Amino acid sequence: MDAEPWIREHLPAAGAPELVHDKAWSRVWKVPLPGGEAAWFKACAPVQAFEPALTAKLYARWPDRVVEVIAHDVERAWLLLGDAGTPLGAFGNAPEAWAVALPQYAELQRGETAFAADHLAAGVTDRRLECLPGLYDDMVGRELPLEPDEIAALHRFAPRFAALCAELAARGIAETLQHDDLHLANVYAQGDRMLILDWGDSTIAHPFFSLFVTFRFLEEVNRLAPDDLWFARLRDAYLEPWGAGLVDTFELAQRVGAFAHVFGWLRLRDHLPPSDRRSMTSLPAILRQAIATAA
Repeated sequence: MDAEPWIREHLPAAGAPELVHDKAWSRVWKVPLPGGEAAWFKACAPVQAFEPALTAKLYARWPDRVVEVIAHDVERAWLLLGDAGTPLGAFGNAPEAWAVALPQYAELQRGETAFAADHLAAGVTDRRLECLPGLYDDMVGRELPLEPDEIAALHRFAPRFAALCAELAARGIAETLQHDDLHLANVYAQGDRMLILDWGDSTIAHPFFSLFVTFRFLEEVNRLAPDDLWFARLRDAYLEPWGAGLVDTFELAQRVGAFAHVFGWLRLRDHLPPSDRRSMTSLPAILRQAIATAA
């Protein structure tokens, strides 16, 4: 492992790192430490090369809700992290845990509005509302894993999508960092703290887009019905730091954000070799959910 000498400069490793995650966009090793504890080393591919610097900045400003950054190397896109605790998936993706995590995440987003331009300059993906109609036009010009009638529906919806983006922009919520992969494997409980990690899919965008993924996993993993009261409770918990009267804006953001999430998948697919693109089996379902959300 090429990074092992660098890891040992920062940690008293007790054994050889063990590869535990091997994807085209990142690889992660578990680093055993004395006393049975562990740290985690992540090597990011170019498509997510901004993640180490972004995570380090977030940890410096939000150490109570971002996993500990022990060291990072911007040029090599390396990231060495402390142990985050237990993922929410180990607790069954409990909505009660999300009711604690989401307001803390919203506070982070509000604080990061002041650094949105800095994040863009450092390579975080631009998904501001002004960019989205162009990305939608690019999407419908691609070969997509959909049926012809679904493709036709996307073409018909293009003018309406642009209008929804303009309407959402007029609501006046400042665009900021949004995680875009906020699910049960990326939020951890450590004592009474909730720690967020894996910021490689992050964008600068409308903040409310983040809950599209959170809610999708609650439907798929927990089998919550779309009208389950937990969705309203979690929406309200998330919106509380943003202020009152934002339910309609939130619902509008979910319609637009469904497609913003698709654009993220397409960006990732563009950076993968053909052999790895075939592994993106969730893309058709995400496209269909975006179409259904827009209806």
